[in-house]
Amino acid sequence: MQGIQRRIVYISLYEGIAIVAASAGLALMTDAGLGHSGVLAVGASVIAVIWNLVFNALFERWESRQAVRGRSVRRRIAHAIGFEGGLIAFLVPMFAWGLGVSLWQALVMDLGLVVFFLVYTFVFNWVFDRVFGLPASATGEAQPA
Repeated sequence: MQGIQRRIVYISLYEGIAIVAASAGLALMTDAGLGHSGVLAVGASVIAVIWNLVFNALFERWESRQAVRGRSVRRRIAHAIGFEGGLIAFLVPMFAWGLGVSLWQALVMDLGLVVFFLVYTFVFNWVFDRVFGLPASATGEAQPA
């Protein structure tokens, strides 16, 4: 599976699991309750979907120009850190506003989610690639238009 179909399946599975996990995590870390945390998790998911599309398109464009093909552990770690680092920049202000806390407090709370999501992103991508195969950018195959 390649191209837009791959991205739609990837994003749907990734974000569905992420909404459930983030809702539970935010509810456990705050007094906001599961409903309020769920709304924030859905908002975070929308931001994450947009960032996911942008980041993965840029990453795959970079990856396709690399001499070494495949996705090593090092490349997977770089992918996970790059994605999550960018997401922090978008989500911390949203969590601060949505939970009525300072940016510092939101960052500290987000760090718990970041640790979870770094591991989750790494494992999810590895499993996804094992189930659906590597994208053309990692194999050197011609990429579909």
